[in-house]
Amino acid sequence: MTDITLQNFEADLIHASTQQPVLLDIWAPWCGPCRQLTPLLEKLEVAYAGRFKLAKLNSDDQPEIAGQLSQAFGVRSIPFCVMFAGGQPVDGFVGALPESQIREFLDRHVPGADEAAAEEEAAEGQALLAEGDPEAALAKLQAAVAMDPANDSARFEYLRALLLAGRIAEARRAFEPVAERASSLLPVDARLTAAGHWLDACEKAPQARPADVLAAAIAANRRDFDARFELAQTHFAAQRFTQAMDELLEIVMRDKAWRDELARKTYVAILELMSKPAPKPAAAAGEAKGTLEVTGKATVASADPLVDQYRRKLSMALF
Repeated sequence: MTDITLQNFEADLIHASTQQPVLLDIWAPWCGPCRQLTPLLEKLEVAYAGRFKLAKLNSDDQPEIAGQLSQAFGVRSIPFCVMFAGGQPVDGFVGALPESQIREFLDRHVPGADEAAAEEEAAEGQALLAEGDPEAALAKLQAAVAMDPANDSARFEYLRALLLAGRIAEARRAFEPVAERASSLLPVDARLTAAGHWLDACEKAPQARPADVLAAAIAANRRDFDARFELAQTHFAAQRFTQAMDELLEIVMRDKAWRDELARKTYVAILELMSKPAPKPAAAAGEAKGTLEVTGKATVASADPLVDQYRRKLSMALF
């Protein structure tokens, strides 16, 4: 448990909430209901075993912070608690609620036990991959998917590691459970849809015609979209992403609707794979009865100039 002050507000509350949910308990020594609530919150922090972090703010010692929060949330009484996630407040409640209601509140905002374990395994896997240990990374990522099969982010990282390692058949097996969602309008991590396009390219690359043959076909007929797409797929499979997009853009500029917009969809998939992942979306504010309706500034992933350049190229071709 952390006591929040002006000095550590940014580091121990705002930044900390980008790593795990942080519940801020605003209290005062003279407040009877606060004395009932705080021990219960401390008990729940232990029970939830690291799935959220508890922070406390003494409104008497930190009147500036307490006053700003009270004004922002329209709250005039204590105790009141605000859940921070992703660097912003997402929900809250007022009063010394019973344990059952607080658990319901927490369960809406903190990861489940399996999800938390999977996230930890996935994070370790990504670190191992960055350190150049793909086999150990794959073991961690496979474990993450096994722990939480519904975790699209972990599944994407596992797929990415398999494709980078050239283990195409294993990647296909890992993709199958989400293949239908990834090819439909059902909710899915956009990176999974992109990984599906990458997997398709990797599967078709061994049967592709030699690059010089494809280049000759394109030179003879610039509208030979089959040859151009085949060349793009070859580049895509080999992670020559910009070269793949250059070929796909030529198709989009000449025939946007070709094969049900396949060139555009593949181009967008490559952009998705090149982009930094967006921060995990916070839960909708005020969605539960009796909770605070709070808002905050959304965090935007830092831009990549190359990705921005190719986004502009696609926009110009489409519009």
